[in-house]
Amino acid sequence: MNAGEGRRRLPGRSTGKGAAAHRPAGARRRLARGGGEVPLDRLTTRGRLAWLNSAGSRIGTTLDLESTAQELAEFTVPRFADGAAVDILESVLRGDEGARWTGTGVPLMRATALCAVESLSSLEPTPVGETTARAEEAHETLLHRYCLRQGKSVLVSRMRKDDFRNVAPTESAAAKMRAAGVHSYLAVPLIARGLLLGSADFVRGPGTPPFSSTDLALAEQLASQAAVYIDNARLYGREREHVVSLQRALLPRATPVTPGLRVQAEYAPSAAHHGVGGDWYDVMALPGGRTALMVGDVMGHGLPAAATMGRLRAVARTLMTLDMAPERVLARLDLATRDLEDEQVATFLCAVFDPADSTYTLASAGHLPPLLIDGQGSAEFVDVPVGAPLGAGVIPYDPIRLKVPKGGNLVMYTDGLVKSRHADIDDQLACLLSAARGLSPEALEDGGLIGCAPADAARFDEAVLLVATALSVGPDDVREWQLPQEGRAASVARSLVTDQLAAWDLEELADVFELVVSELVGNALRYGNGPGRLRLLRGDRLVVEVSDTGPDLPQIQHAELSDEGGRGLQLINMLCRRWGSCRTVTGKVVWAEQNLPS
Repeated sequence: MNAGEGRRRLPGRSTGKGAAAHRPAGARRRLARGGGEVPLDRLTTRGRLAWLNSAGSRIGTTLDLESTAQELAEFTVPRFADGAAVDILESVLRGDEGARWTGTGVPLMRATALCAVESLSSLEPTPVGETTARAEEAHETLLHRYCLRQGKSVLVSRMRKDDFRNVAPTESAAAKMRAAGVHSYLAVPLIARGLLLGSADFVRGPGTPPFSSTDLALAEQLASQAAVYIDNARLYGREREHVVSLQRALLPRATPVTPGLRVQAEYAPSAAHHGVGGDWYDVMALPGGRTALMVGDVMGHGLPAAATMGRLRAVARTLMTLDMAPERVLARLDLATRDLEDEQVATFLCAVFDPADSTYTLASAGHLPPLLIDGQGSAEFVDVPVGAPLGAGVIPYDPIRLKVPKGGNLVMYTDGLVKSRHADIDDQLACLLSAARGLSPEALEDGGLIGCAPADAARFDEAVLLVATALSVGPDDVREWQLPQEGRAASVARSLVTDQLAAWDLEELADVFELVVSELVGNALRYGNGPGRLRLLRGDRLVVEVSDTGPDLPQIQHAELSDEGGRGLQLINMLCRRWGSCRTVTGKVVWAEQNLPS
């Protein structure tokens, strides 16, 4: 509509230092009138249509909502207007739909983009990032009344003295507008799919003609195109936010406290919109005080990769609960990955830490090698045998056993930490190694590699970082003995356990653990070719382990009333918090766990 009133604000972001000083990166240049291009008012109709057609290649070049709004403002200055401002509904910035406003006030708006020529840099508009709604004030602009409520354009060809107060947010801003020579104002709504997304308003100053009805038609057509780009950016941003939320929900909320190990984990989403996908990690407390560390990366991005990541993590946790060796976990995961309907492929690195001797057992399925840092400033990549990625169907996987010094760090990560479009992966890994050597132990555990990694500035993929620090587990917490290969092994084991529990002031558990260790050693003598080593570990719980060379894992058997045996594991199952067994390179380990007395 045509009117003799204006609105509350003008383009040219200002906090007293001028508009151009606060423009976004990539747009921090002050625009001089003309800019080497012919103003639209001097062009023919065909020239104006050509300018309008070029908007498709200069607006919406990214799927970022704020960038799209800024591109709209910069496209119109200085050829169409001397200043431009774009405001977006707060709900749209949060990813919600646009609005058909029916309330008495105005919807909450946020200043999103500003652009102005040098001569208008002294104006005082609402700064980018701040809200612009004044619903409760008696003063109401034509923008509020027509653009935001009714979806109609507002054209003020020649502003009179009283119009400036209706345009500027404050008396001071109105005075500066008059002093700068602003004389014409135009506002158009941004509407897509029949819903209001925001508004774009334009001003002209000295040396340019007033806005005409032809300019209004051009602005409305341009706003119609830009609204589609803004809505696309909103939809893409909402989808990305949902994927990030899903991925964060599928990652561990906290890392457990385990003996002899301190673990810090970091997840860094990609700055690129398409970079969210299937990177994940997990930390699990295993029986016997061991700790499982897992890092994986599902190929691809988006919701399918995040969903696959959640399924693989659930399968990996289930397999680790069975206390399987890392290489066997990878083999089972490969089978599970091949069963997925979407035929996904993933890399995976699994490490199991044993606090008794500060060793890791590692196995890799096509994953990047972990870093070993000895705590003295030396760092190197661990030469883990690299198997095929999960889902490729090439097994078996080969493990490696690694000794870590006290205070040493094992760093596991995904390729998003080093992957770059501008450098070779080997060069990036060398830079990562150099960055790790330059970090203090405290900075390393605080996730410092995320910030100083070689791909940080140009990182287009998400990244996971897991830093595990080996702590000292003294002889007061772990005891291990070699048992004799004969019938008196059970009595020797009972004596060792009873004496150690007395030394730990845990005599009240002695009766239970005498019975438990007798049954474990008896089973090793009968079914496991004799017992190997007896281990007692005191941590958050008390754990006893007996190893042997037998190939078969024990299972609870149903015993009849007349049977003389078959009840040993039933007793252990009743007396202990939990029990289990796992295979080793030389045989197996059977363990039982009990809570410490309060």
